[in-house]
This record gives sequence, C-alpha cells and structure tokens, in this order.
Amino acid sequence: RVVIFKEGADKAEEVIPSSQIDSNKPEDLWSYLSDYEEKTNGEILAIPHNGNLSQGKLFALDQSNGQPLDATYAKNRARWEPLLEVTQVKGDSETHPTLSPLDEFADYETWNGAKYSEFYGAAGNWMRPYEYARSGLKLGLQQQATLGINPFKFGMIGSTDSHTSLATADNDNFWGKNVVNGPAYPNRMLDPRYPDANAENIELGWRLNAAGYAGIWATENTREALFDAMKRKEVYASTGPRMTVRFFGGWDYEQDDAFKPDLASIGYAKGVPMGGDITNAPNGKSPNFLIRAVKDPDGANLDRVQVIKGWHDKNGELQEKVYNVALSDNRKENWRGKVKPVGSTVDIKDASYTNTIGDSELAVVWKDPDFNQDELAFYYVRVLEIPTPRWTAYDAKFFELKDIPEEIPMVTQERAYTSPIWYSPGK
Repeated sequence: RVVIFKEGADKAEEVIPSSQIDSNKPEDLWSYLSDYEEKTNGEILAIPHNGNLSQGKLFALDQSNGQPLDATYAKNRARWEPLLEVTQVKGDSETHPTLSPLDEFADYETWNGAKYSEFYGAAGNWMRPYEYARSGLKLGLQQQATLGINPFKFGMIGSTDSHTSLATADNDNFWGKNVVNGPAYPNRMLDPRYPDANAENIELGWRLNAAGYAGIWATENTREALFDAMKRKEVYASTGPRMTVRFFGGWDYEQDDAFKPDLASIGYAKGVPMGGDITNAPNGKSPNFLIRAVKDPDGANLDRVQVIKGWHDKNGELQEKVYNVALSDNRKENWRGKVKPVGSTVDIKDASYTNTIGDSELAVVWKDPDFNQDELAFYYVRVLEIPTPRWTAYDAKFFELKDIPEEIPMVTQERAYTSPIWYSPGK
C-alpha cells in the first residue's frame, strides 16, 4: 500500500511510521491509520498497488486470520482504502481476457512475466478474479449483498511505480521502471536488467508498460483539496495520456446537457460525480449518465467512450457488460452490437501516427437500457484512444534495432478508466 497524508511532515512526525517490518497484514495497517487520526487529528488513507501480481490476495474473500470477510473488515477496508492503482509499469489490471472474454479490449498490457508463470498457468486461473479491478468491483457487490457493506468500493487511479524520480509515462519518453532498464541500455526491450538476484526470472524488458497517471478533480491545487478529492473517489486513471474525462450519474440529465459549456455545473446539480452513489430509483426511470472526454492536447484522438456495468442479479450471480456509448468518426453499432474498428495510422518503422482518424472530443448522455431497480450495480467509463506507437517502436527507431521478435508489441491503444458510480436499491 501507498500511504497518503493529508497534512505535511510536521503532523506525520507526531507518530512512529509503520511498515511491513512491523506487520504484513492490512488489518494492522488500518489500525495504525486509525491511531494516527486519533493522535494527530489529521487524515490519512492507503492505496493498494496494482493487483495483477498479488497472487490472488488483493480481493481475497478471507481475512489475514483465515476467517471469511465480515462487516467489520468490510467497513474498515472501504474506509481506509478508497482508491486502487489500476494501471502501472508492471502491467494493467482493469480486467483480464479470461475474466472478460466478451470484452474485445480486455487484453491490454497483460502481464505474463516468467517469474510469475507458476501462478498464471492453467492451475493459477483461480487467482485472477481476486486480482483484477473489474472482478474486484463485482465481488464487492456480492459481499454487500451478504454483509450489507461493500469492502471493495474503490475509485481508480494510475501511477508509474517507477524508481527513477521521473514522471515519464508517455510512450515516446519512457525511462523504464529503474535506471538499469532505462534508455541508457539501447537493447533494453530484449535485455532485461534489474538489481535483483532473480534477474533471469523477472523478464522485465518489453513487457514493461509505459504507465500511468492519476487524474484528480479537486476544487483547487492544494494538498488538502487533492486529498479530499481522493478520499471521495473523484479520480480517474490514465495509462499515460493527459486526457480529460468527466462522468456524472443521476436521473434527470437531458441529451443536450452533454454539449453545454457548463457541463460540470449541470453534472453536480443534477447528480453525483465519479466515485459517488445513486439510489432510490424513481418509478419507471433508469439512471442516466453525463459523460465528456477530451483528448490529450499533445496526444492522440479518441476512438470511443464505453460504459462498463457490473451487477449482482436476482439469482445472486455476478454479471458485466460493456456498452459503446460514443463513437468517433460517426460510426454506429451494427445489429449485432459490433462496431467497425477506428483503423490505424501507425507507421511502426517511423514510430509515428496521424490524427486523421478519431475525434478530439466525445460527449454523450447515456441511459442504462437494462436497468433493474432491485439489483446492486456499478458503472464506470473507459475511454480509448486511436492506435499509437508503443514505447518499443520508439526504441526500435531511435536505436535502429534489428530482428525484433514478432511477440513484442509495437502498437498500443491507450485509455482512461474513471472511478465507478454505484447504484443501490433504496432501503
């Protein structure tokens, strides 16, 4: 976990730091966080790392003592861990193709390093539901139905997890996870380097993901305001592009609200922002969502905006569905719900692309066509860019590399994930 203090160092100096040396149990960390707030009258929270290498532990359905989750655990987890790092240098953990087989964009920067192959073979498939964010959000609904409290009610951010002191999550300026796998080594994509006795097993190299960043909707650019925004989960994750994404949910948005200049004011006035909750569905109404995504000013155009819905159905089963809610280039879904790909302008040899496809901005008010007012649900937005060169393509061009194995990807389709908005039936 990364621990974030609302106050500065003077407040933190009032307590002794806690680390894994003291305990590797999250429950003990939460106890420390509680003690910190009581002793200092300050505020603090913890953010779990990307879950894809957690060996099935991040969303495990038992506590550190081996007992099943209970209401106390659920309350503490939701209280002290309001956010999750969902993308970073060691891969992406929004979802996995085995967990979301109907999602054509699920297999994004999926980490399959050799060090972890013993966990990711056929025998390790059982771990994946307890490692990836979308599955964790669904498991949270299941626990809410059982315990009355959702332990996995988290917003989503990106981070680098790099150890270079540099914020370089752009594919055309990627400095690696560590200095030893930075661009000082021209063949770094094929020659994994890491200051570790198990270097031959880690296989970093080309598998590294040039990601990510945290987008925070704060009222002002101060430490306190940023912390408050993180605590209320009004945040989103980016795999690198600095795109702007707004997401509001409510019952009364109108179609033209998406195109008004005061979209944010309308969003707050009629509903809740990303990270919020809606409940008590009016009779005959489905929730509708106000969405706007704007490209990175220095980056690629947008391919599409999608809403990912997860829900706990009347039979107690967990479901998910991906909706294409806004498409660039005036594309439409066909009768099967499929969409023609946006295409690609990537020139791999030149490590370049053009913005002659896609749109610079996509906005929409979308209503859930499959809403059931009696079912727990969550919704979050995924925004996809058009295809662009991956960092490996930039390396290949700059260092004039030859005979690159075909398994190494040269093209990427970067994206952003918002924090969810949750729906609960009225009490």
